[in-house]
Amino acid sequence: MQVAARRALKAFQLLSERGCTLGQLVVSRSNHRLLATSSDEGTSIDSLEFVQCHNGGGLFHKSACIDPTVRIETGAIVHPDSVLDADVHVGSGTIVGPSVSIGKSTKVGYNVVLSNCTVGLFCVVHSGVCIGQDGFGFLVDEQGHVEKKPQVLHVRIGDHVEIGANTCIDRGSWRDTVIGDHTKIDNLVQIGHNVVIGKCCMLCGQVGIAGSVTMGDYVTLGGRVAVRDHVSIASKVRLAANSSVTKDIVESGDYGGFPAVPIHEWRRQSAKLRRFCKGDVS
Repeated sequence: MQVAARRALKAFQLLSERGCTLGQLVVSRSNHRLLATSSDEGTSIDSLEFVQCHNGGGLFHKSACIDPTVRIETGAIVHPDSVLDADVHVGSGTIVGPSVSIGKSTKVGYNVVLSNCTVGLFCVVHSGVCIGQDGFGFLVDEQGHVEKKPQVLHVRIGDHVEIGANTCIDRGSWRDTVIGDHTKIDNLVQIGHNVVIGKCCMLCGQVGIAGSVTMGDYVTLGGRVAVRDHVSIASKVRLAANSSVTKDIVESGDYGGFPAVPIHEWRRQSAKLRRFCKGDVS
């Protein structure tokens, strides 16, 4: 109640200073910012110059480049110097950070956070996705303190990419994190900093890719596959669910197990283990 009272007081102060009417006052609950339109000037009053989108009711900064066909839903915010191409749709609660670029006909779901990234044409970014946040990089200094490594680069998402709900893609530290064209990513996937993924790859749910991994084209990772840092995976590799990649995979083919080995070898290992266990029990 006290917060509401303070907002109301501020609103009336704005009205009295600018000669506005109550019907011309717009309150943005999503970012707790008050906007008022002057009856004589027809301009928005805001310290950061955010204005309301005519198509959807969301807010965008005046320095952002917004195509007239863009739809920004109520509660979404587009920050300064961002670029939204034709027919982009931004869902409610989404934050498009400064200098983010989103390509033509891309659909961004609810409560998405985009920062330090570019998104290509005809992409689908489902609800809850976070792209462009700092990666997990730390070191221990001479005094034994844990220090953060700089994470200053970007994420580059190709064209026709689909990213499932609540997936996280970290920005790069020594090279950009890259997702190739036509790659499809399931829900709850973690992609670390500096990862480069080729075109037409498929990553199933709960896959975890550590930092600085390089993947070729047409790679398929089954559910809950884990890939350790700084390894390379050749093109046209398929990994069975729950596999763990601990070293480079240089030849195309099917792999499985922990550590991941060619699929036929993994099956022989599993069969021998079952026979051994049965013999040991008896």
